[in-house]
Order: sequence, then C-alpha cells, then structure tokens
Amino acid sequence: MQIHLGKLATLRAEGRPMGITSVCSAHPLVLRAALRHGRLHSSTVLIEATCNQVNHLGGYTGMTPSDFVALVRSIAKEEDCPGELIVLGGDHLGPNPWRDRPAEEAMAEAEKMMAAYVEAGFRKIHLDASMGCKGEPIALDDETTAHRAARLAAVAEAAAAKSGGAMPVYVIGTEVPPPGGADHALTAIEPTAASAARRTIDVHRRVFEQAGLQEAFARAIGLVVQPGVEFGNRNVILYDRSKIDELKSVLVEEPQFVFEAHSTDYQGTVPLTALVEDGFPILKVGPELTFVLREALYGLDLIASDLVPDYGERPLYAAMEALMRAHPKNWSQHYHGTAGEKRWLRHYSLSDRIRYYWTSAEAQSAVEKLCDALRGQTVPLSLFWQHMPAARHFADMPLDPEQILIWRVTRSLADYHAACGAGKR
Repeated sequence: MQIHLGKLATLRAEGRPMGITSVCSAHPLVLRAALRHGRLHSSTVLIEATCNQVNHLGGYTGMTPSDFVALVRSIAKEEDCPGELIVLGGDHLGPNPWRDRPAEEAMAEAEKMMAAYVEAGFRKIHLDASMGCKGEPIALDDETTAHRAARLAAVAEAAAAKSGGAMPVYVIGTEVPPPGGADHALTAIEPTAASAARRTIDVHRRVFEQAGLQEAFARAIGLVVQPGVEFGNRNVILYDRSKIDELKSVLVEEPQFVFEAHSTDYQGTVPLTALVEDGFPILKVGPELTFVLREALYGLDLIASDLVPDYGERPLYAAMEALMRAHPKNWSQHYHGTAGEKRWLRHYSLSDRIRYYWTSAEAQSAVEKLCDALRGQTVPLSLFWQHMPAARHFADMPLDPEQILIWRVTRSLADYHAACGAGKR
C-alpha cells in the first residue's frame, strides 16, 4: 500500500497505525531489492542518503545528491518501479561532515549540501545540526541546534521554490548514540525522556516562528527520538514497549508529529510491529541490509569454492580481508580486541563497516569473479544445505547469483513490510 508521509500522524490518531520503511543504503543491489519489492507490493519506497554518504562534494560514495537520484531512477526504470512510489530523503543533513571546522565554515558547507539535496529532488529532510563544530561541545543545546536547523530549513525552502515540485517535509531532532551502531557490547539503552522530546519541539517551533518559517514548521512531520533500541558490533537491544509510556504521551499533545526510529536494524517483525503501533512509523534500516547481502555473498563464495574447479578457496573473503587490512580507516577506530577478534569483526560485525568497501575496484572485481563462476551453474541441494540452507529452493536449476543476493535482502525488507502494515491487523 502506498503511504503518504504526511498521513502517518493522522493514521495513528485514527487508531490505524501504518508505517514506512526507510532504506538507508547506496548499494545498487540493496536499492534494486527495495525498488523491486515496492513495485511488487505497490508500496511506497522511501530511500534515504546520509550527509556523510552523499553530499555536494561527493561524500564517501563519491556521489553528489544528483548522482544518487540518477542511480535510483536508473534502477527504478530497469525494475519498472513507478516514480510515484519513490520518496527520497536526506538523513542527518547538517554540518556533521565538516564538524572539525569552525561553526560558520561548517554551516556554509551544510547550506550548500542542503540546496544540492533539495534541487536534486529530495523532499524528506532530516534537519540535524545537533553536533558541535570546532571548539564547541560534542552535542549542542536545543537553542543553538534549533537556530541552525532553521537556517538550513530556509535554504531548503528557497531551493524547493526555485526547483519546483512539492515543498519538503521535515524531521527534527537526533538520537543518542549516533547512527551506525555502537562500538561496544550493549546491555541497555534508555529511551528519550518525554521532557526532552517536548523541549525539542517547543524550541524548534519558537525559533522557526521567529525566523518567519511557520509554513516550513507546519510541514515538520517527525521527531527523531531514541525508543530504546540499538545494535552494537556484537549484540542487539530489542524494543521494550513498557519503557515508553511517558514518551508516547508527547504524540497525544503534539498530533502533528510521529516519531522516527533510527537503528531499527536486526529487530525482527514483532518488535518492529510494536514500534509502528507505538508511534514510530518511520523505521530506518541500513547496516542490516548490507549485512545480509554480505552474508549471501560469503555463502555463495563457499559454494563456489566447493563446486567450481579452479575458483579457489574463498577468494572473495580473502580479497575483502586484504582490502580492509590495507585501508583500515573505516573500521580501525570501531573494532577493538585481539587480532582474532578484530578479524571476525571486520567481516561479521553487526555494524557492518565492511559496507564501505564494496564500491572499491578490488571488491567489485572479486564479486564479479564470484558471479561469473556460479552463473548458470546447477548447485546441488546438499551444498545449499551446507552453506545457505534457507536458499535451498535455488538448488538443482541454473543459478543467477544476483537473484539470490536480491532474495536475501528482500527477506529482511519483508519483515519491515509486515510491520509497517500494523493498522491492517
């Protein structure tokens, strides 16, 4: 079912909560799986890019916002996914990529990024100026954060008016800890206090009004809060709805808003459904999707090692290990322990920092070698039982490796799709 973002709060107030999955990934196969799934179910496909991943300077993917939009539209055309099903969002749009610079310099770059996002067609905008810049505290107070958010919203409003089309909808607030998962084993995560959520809304409303941005604030649909869910390198904290009774009361007082839940990866259908029912209808997922993609790739790597003469002994795994060791920047500050622990974390951490490496030439070459080795092969049932038992229905027929990869990502998307239909129950 197609869901309009602006209707989420109304559906909740009417006792018919529905949700939407926010796919936070730039991997082409993850995007393809999401767009295909959306077409098959005629459901909204919300795809979001983050400020570090995609920005006017390229981000770590090397893509500008217009590049990212072109990629999504190209895959959507190949998948015959109607454009009206696709919503593009910008996540954590603010000075974060430049927080090592003075605030004015960082905000100037954030303004350029914001204009590039909106002009490219992004219309769901998460305003996040909560992080301190050079010489400032790590986390800023609500007043400073709101003033910077309003400054960025003014840029977004102007860019949208200039480029045409619908005006943006906004999400305010941020969550603790930062997105991407924690670096250590977790025991508990406390939900955001209701008083903190109320203050975030109140301060933003006042500051936006003072800036003459009442119309923009009227299109603020969501507030990012911590529902008490998180994943670290090694474990997952599942949602406990008994802890958020007070927090839920904020939505009764502020019927304009719903909550946006970040880091919902690895929760599974039952906790995700509870989140939607409790006022968190925007469910963001990213690392889980590339984690299960890597899981499928490594399963196929094992199958090819056992099945195809001269393929080698897990060459994809070996190539990724060599690549990550040669370029440790994306994992070395996040994975701790013995050499053995760091080795398995590089490949199997739930934070999935291996996702930063799939776009490299070495990784792409190794994946291509794997797919070429297995394409058209007939894989015995026993090998699937050994290495990918859930994929056993692909046995004993000519294999298309890409279809297995998309199937595996879609299994995770299906959990979200089921949860987002909470109001149908």
